Amino acid sequence: MQFDLNNILRDNIKSLSPYSSARDEYKGKEGVFLDANENPFGAPTSFFEGNELNLNRYPDPMQLSLKDKLGKIKGLPTENIFLGNGSDEAIDILFRAFCEPGKDKVIICPPTYGMYEVSANINDVGIVKVHLTKEDFQLDIENILLAINETTKLIFICCPNNPTGNGVKWDSIKKILENFKGLVVIDEAYINFARYMSLIPELLNYPNLVILQTLSKAWGLAGIRIGAAFASQQIIDVFNKIKPPYNINAVSQKIALDALDNLDQVNNWIKEIVFERNRLSLELAKLNIITKVYPSEANFILVKTINANSIYNYLANNKIIIRNRSNVSLCEGCLRITIGTKEENEMLLKTLQNYKA
Repeated sequence: MQFDLNNILRDNIKSLSPYSSARDEYKGKEGVFLDANENPFGAPTSFFEGNELNLNRYPDPMQLSLKDKLGKIKGLPTENIFLGNGSDEAIDILFRAFCEPGKDKVIICPPTYGMYEVSANINDVGIVKVHLTKEDFQLDIENILLAINETTKLIFICCPNNPTGNGVKWDSIKKILENFKGLVVIDEAYINFARYMSLIPELLNYPNLVILQTLSKAWGLAGIRIGAAFASQQIIDVFNKIKPPYNINAVSQKIALDALDNLDQVNNWIKEIVFERNRLSLELAKLNIITKVYPSEANFILVKTINANSIYNYLANNKIIIRNRSNVSLCEGCLRITIGTKEENEMLLKTLQNYKA
């Protein structure tokens, strides 16, 4: 099926002239900057002294150094990378670029990440829900394809999925990519913890594929809010057209640049988290208050319990905070548990062992 980005791009975005700063036009690193009405004396703090951060200056609007370093890790040129204020900014831009408010629709597959629906509601975009299969939380391909019509612009697929933790079969994703004229958005926030590879190499084969990732999970940088979208240059150009000029601050860029130099440390953390995930899954399955431990490819585990609300409140009273997912479709009676340190996981297990039904 032929994909043409212009067929789904909003008319006002096609004609939009993006905000342009002199820093976009002047790519040199040296000079006297008298273009942006900045304070020439610096910032009234020595907190970042010695880190080569000029906080009185606006940050690089296109984050070129950060994209270059990230691109080397991902095997992508900077032209295929968008960086945003968390993945949520990328999600919001997708709605604003490709969906006409009050007219167009997107498909989501519950249970899944809640921001797809929140962002759709904010942008007045209709939501079509095609639930995952009840047995194994896989895509219901037949009904997804039946749900597509001329108003469908985006399909969101979280893989590994949140809150269920499982991966989604590539054959299913491939079938959607080949039979849908809109954008297929694969959210890979938890891909670093999975036993399978990212779909980034498939960007060469599918011009309607968008992949979301984040530095919040495996990289341990949730506090600086940096997410990424990987796609064709044509799609990334649309993202850059819409984003605010300085959407990632200088401090976040600097911290992320430093973090990307520590890939070995991150890989060691990932191995430890995966080891603890597997160990915790086995130990939780031994508890009589847990009726099912779902397989996970993420840094959390979904478990079915005899009384989710009671167990959740019991843990909270013992200062252990998890996520109650029992009110989410197909997750009735379920709790989602993030993998902590070995000590934190032991504390969780001991507390659960003392729970009285």
